[in-house]
This record gives sequence, structure tokens and C-alpha cells, in this order.
Amino acid sequence: FIAANTDAQALEYSLSEKKIQLGINLTKGLGAGSLPEIGKGAAEESISEIMEEISDSNMLFITAGMGGGTGTGAAPVIAKIAKENKILTVGVVTKPFHFEGAHRMKIADFGLEELQKYVDTLIIIPNQNLFRIANENTTFADAFKLADTVLHTGVRG
Repeated sequence: FIAANTDAQALEYSLSEKKIQLGINLTKGLGAGSLPEIGKGAAEESISEIMEEISDSNMLFITAGMGGGTGTGAAPVIAKIAKENKILTVGVVTKPFHFEGAHRMKIADFGLEELQKYVDTLIIIPNQNLFRIANENTTFADAFKLADTVLHTGVRG
């Protein structure tokens, strides 16, 4: 597993042994601010580090939460790099919860459309469906953790 993020603090919490801080110069480690164009620029800035990590791969799974900045903007860039290098690529991504709003959903849909151009297979997990396995005591924070767990399980098995 390789963790890639624009947010240095969030990346620090990753349990992954390999980490790529995307767009160090562009974001100064502060994240993409829910702006996909910043996520895209950050991934483009970090193309050499991304290539270094994936160049020997035969298959790549890209997991991301769509609707924000880094996942929405960077995932298509990474997928494009993989496609150009003939790496079989599977996207496993989440769509926002309804409570996150129509604007975030619109951003997610744009990102999904862009990502679809470069992946061989795209698996979309609507976060809203996670409420089927949650209960009335599930907090918003727990719901987001559940989404991360579903992504991880979907890729790792």
C-alpha cells in the first residue's frame, strides 16, 4: 500500500509504510481545500514520486473519497499515469453522504467522469449506503471511519 495525500498531518496518521506527500510546493502540506484543481496540480507536481512507486507494478488499485480536493483531483492524474505505463488500474472510490450537500456530490460526479477515462474498472461505493449497516448511535465521525473500512476491505479483501 502507498498512501498519497496533500495534507501532511493526515498522511502522518497513515499506517502505510510508503507515503507520498502530494504537491509540497503547491499546498505547503495543508491539503487541497476541497478544490479538485489543487488536488490535480498537487499530483502533477509529484509525478516523479508517483512513477517511482508504481513503475514496476502490473496492477494498481486507486482508492479515494470523491467530492473533495485531493481524491477528486489527484486520482485521475494517478490513473492516467498508470494507463500511460500500461498498468491495469482499478478505481475503488466513495461518493459523498447526502448530508455533505449537492455541491460536493456535483464535484464527485465530475471527478468520477474524469477518473473513468483512465481506469480499467471503476467501483463506486455510495457512502449513503453505509447507513444500511449503521444504527441510530452511529456518529458522523464513525460513518466516515466505516467508509474508510469499506474501501480498505474492498481492496485488501
